[in-house]
Amino acid sequence: MRQSEFLYKTYKENLQEETAKSANLLFRAGFIEKVGAGIYNFLPLGFRVLENIKTIIRQELNKIGAQEFLLTALHPKENWVKSGRWESFDVLFRLKSQLEKEYALGPTHEEIIFPLMKKIIQSYRDLPRAVYQIQTKFRDELRAKSGILRTREFLMKDLYSFHRDNDDLEAYKNKVDQAYLRIFKQVGLEPIKTKASGGTFTSGFSTEFQVAAEAGEDLIYRCPVCREAWNEEVSQSNRCPRCQVEAETINAIEVGNTFNLGVKFSEIFNLVYNDNVGQTELVWAGCYGIGLPRVLGAIAETNNDDKGIIWPKSVAPFPIHLLVLYSNQTKIDQKLKLVAEKLYQTLSLEVEILYDDRLTSSAEKLAEADLIGLPLRLVLSQKSLEKNQVEFKERKKQKIILKPWREVKTEVRRWLNSSNN
Repeated sequence: MRQSEFLYKTYKENLQEETAKSANLLFRAGFIEKVGAGIYNFLPLGFRVLENIKTIIRQELNKIGAQEFLLTALHPKENWVKSGRWESFDVLFRLKSQLEKEYALGPTHEEIIFPLMKKIIQSYRDLPRAVYQIQTKFRDELRAKSGILRTREFLMKDLYSFHRDNDDLEAYKNKVDQAYLRIFKQVGLEPIKTKASGGTFTSGFSTEFQVAAEAGEDLIYRCPVCREAWNEEVSQSNRCPRCQVEAETINAIEVGNTFNLGVKFSEIFNLVYNDNVGQTELVWAGCYGIGLPRVLGAIAETNNDDKGIIWPKSVAPFPIHLLVLYSNQTKIDQKLKLVAEKLYQTLSLEVEILYDDRLTSSAEKLAEADLIGLPLRLVLSQKSLEKNQVEFKERKKQKIILKPWREVKTEVRRWLNSSNN
């Protein structure tokens, strides 16, 4: 992709009234645009990161037997009245049609998925089942804040699983927990598996996946000995119940959660199955969420320096940034352009590249490259041209390496296949 044709805009100033580092970096680098409090557009750079996160999520959930589908975001009021959450769900967006029919904009999907599965599950032979979607959710947050970490409209992956009994449910929940750990590590995060309260979903406990960050809204405790972690809402004590030592206190961003719903919603919507002796039993269910903008925000929040974002290779909008630094000397610049174009065409056959072909200053190009933060930067300049070389620089490293033109393709392949994120 030629940068001269790419839809983006960078800024030198931060967003007004925004303190989250991730929000300001993403805004200044041209990944997001703020429409209003808790409402954001994702521009091509941000959209590409979301798509890469989706790919990793899909790969891991498909491995554990989950099937993808898509549910409606517009929910009939009667489903929410039946669950008792039309009045009690405090962040529910409610609206009325021209025909005076009332709806909710889906903040979660229990009120839709359970009536659906009632039509599909009849026998024990129909269990277990696991389905997931990646879809827009709406929550009427009283205080939308921290940029894309807490918004009124957001993209979420929600997975639901259905089982014959609690043992089967817990076994599958463990598979999901392990998949979540793999997902978050692949996208460049260090997840902390945390015990938490069940909130509106269940009267028991849930599991949260937290990422340590100063901008985090959650406060968690983690034992320095056994590494067990728990949300402060679960227990007011910061002493580990197992090791009886004082735990460290961590500000964190919740990027995912897993719930054992038990039979709560199955009772409400009469989701039952016939067992192998003809007895009618309630279906046990679990739900498991990942907030994609939160994941993106957490990556930017924890992978940056004073120059900009440092994207992990696994989710970067482009893995490689090719820059040509013109000298303002016609003959030299003609040759620079010729070499850069050839290099761009050659490498583009194997990997997506953002090619800065603009006729702007070298200082501006280099500063923008650092701000955007693509993992590998290739630079052609008068100095490298004279030596028939190309500058290689990884965003997360300070060292610049010069490589002969003839070795660029091989070196790019080696870098792409390396395991480092």
